Amino acid sequence: MTDRIPDAVVANPKTKYGNAKASTRHFITQRLTGAINIVFIGFLAFIVLRLAGQDRPDMVATIGNGWIGLPLAVLLVIVTIHMRNGMRDTLEDYFHGSTYRFYMLLNTAFCILIAVAGVAAILKLVFWG
Repeated sequence: MTDRIPDAVVANPKTKYGNAKASTRHFITQRLTGAINIVFIGFLAFIVLRLAGQDRPDMVATIGNGWIGLPLAVLLVIVTIHMRNGMRDTLEDYFHGSTYRFYMLLNTAFCILIAVAGVAAILKLVFWG
């Protein structure tokens, strides 16, 4: 037995399908994080171009600067939120029921791991060199 919703239910616009508030929040979050990523891409390009050809101490000094490291940490968190939502869309298309919930759990855990490890590394450079 599958947890798939019959096509007749989905095709009928008068039926309730999904959580409207959660779907709206997901839509707004995806668009907002995407827009913020577009704004931050200029900042990221500046950092990458500035660090091109530099050795490790110069890179550590640049990222360790609070005016650069802290926005970079914020960018990393926003990118991982956007990444989680994007993968959610893909998982919703291919998996249903308990399989979907399991893969979403793995997706969320992976995104949290990436965000925590990256932010910890950046904050280490900013506060402890």
